[in-house]
Amino acid sequence: MQANLETLGSLERRLSISLPLATVNTEVESRLKRLARTVKLHGFRPGKVPLKIVEQQFGGQVRQEVLGDTVQQSFGEAVREKQLRVAGYPRIEVKAPADAAKFEYTATFEVYPEVTPGSIDSAKIDRPVVDIGDAEVDKTLDILRKQRMHFHPADRAAAQGDQARIDYRGSIDGVPFEGGAAEDQYVQLGGGQLLADFEKNLVGMRAGESKTFELRFPDDYHGKEVAGKNASFDVTVKEVREPHMPAIDAEFAKGLGVGDGDLGKMRSEIKANLEREVKRRATGRVKDQVMKALLDSTRVEVPKSLIDLEIERLTQNMRRDFEARGMKADQIPMPREAFEPEAVRRVSLGLILAEITTQHKLEARPEQIKAVVSEHAQSYEKPEEVMRWYYQQPERLREIESVVLEDNVVQWALARAKVEDKQTPFDDLMGNAQ
Repeated sequence: MQANLETLGSLERRLSISLPLATVNTEVESRLKRLARTVKLHGFRPGKVPLKIVEQQFGGQVRQEVLGDTVQQSFGEAVREKQLRVAGYPRIEVKAPADAAKFEYTATFEVYPEVTPGSIDSAKIDRPVVDIGDAEVDKTLDILRKQRMHFHPADRAAAQGDQARIDYRGSIDGVPFEGGAAEDQYVQLGGGQLLADFEKNLVGMRAGESKTFELRFPDDYHGKEVAGKNASFDVTVKEVREPHMPAIDAEFAKGLGVGDGDLGKMRSEIKANLEREVKRRATGRVKDQVMKALLDSTRVEVPKSLIDLEIERLTQNMRRDFEARGMKADQIPMPREAFEPEAVRRVSLGLILAEITTQHKLEARPEQIKAVVSEHAQSYEKPEEVMRWYYQQPERLREIESVVLEDNVVQWALARAKVEDKQTPFDDLMGNAQ
């Protein structure tokens, strides 16, 4: 085998590879002979099909398989010989050989860049510090009560916070429009399920009452066919229901998984869960700052092939997310440019983390992986079963390994950057979750 390497750009390379055609022909003949011993063709006993007929039937397919295997094997050997780190997949082009006794092809590809992580000694990292006390537990209990809120029929006019069961029909210039009608729809007033101008017209209505009102759809309304247009709605309220939140009692505690209904135990478990969540979110904020510092301090030339692969991965993830929500992903535009900035960021960061991990020997250790799995399992009713689930499949542990590796890099960075503990309000850290 002969392999000639060309440099086409800072990262792009081309290998021109030449092999004796006799090697390919010998392998094709060998495979056809093996196939002849097992192939079944009408009119012949197994193992008695003449080699010439086997070649006529399967020769083209076998040759293509041999050529594919030959390219894969010879390209791998050439890459190892030239000590290349190939990024992405090569583009293979078979050449018309000048010598009929040769099989020649070119492989064009990119190589991984040399990465020199920059210094983060001057980077400033704020580490959130959050105190969890009775007030935070009470606030969480209030949220849990609201999540378990139920509604009872009310013989009065509807007010903000009530739930109304309604029929409605809308029209624009007297013509009904798609999505503008419903029957027996439950709407919590002020809940944002429908347009605010629609919901406020229901306040003060009683069961059995009807009303006609006008409203204008916002210019940026998601339904493009009605955005910015005036519509008329006929609405009938069929039932008004008022909200009721459960009392904080033994039954409430049992509903949260406290078997004996002990309220003190319930508060302790809520506090422990909050502390775990606060730790997770604080760690996430610190990690985000470290990753940004690494990106800001390091210049990386990113292979286009890796960006393309990451864009495809992000696109597939979004498609699955849409489909999980019952949406038709194939009807939703997903332009490449929408994913490219995030793809570049992720690939760049991956290259930087890999280099730091190798330089400073920060690979995830088995005991670290086990500790993370164990901590995660504690939030479930049967932690030991969760532990077993993770260790049953290597790919599940690889996800944890990636998390641990990032944590190791974060700890390495925190030992070098300027870190300041910053007292942070509970609500600020928890954000929309609260």
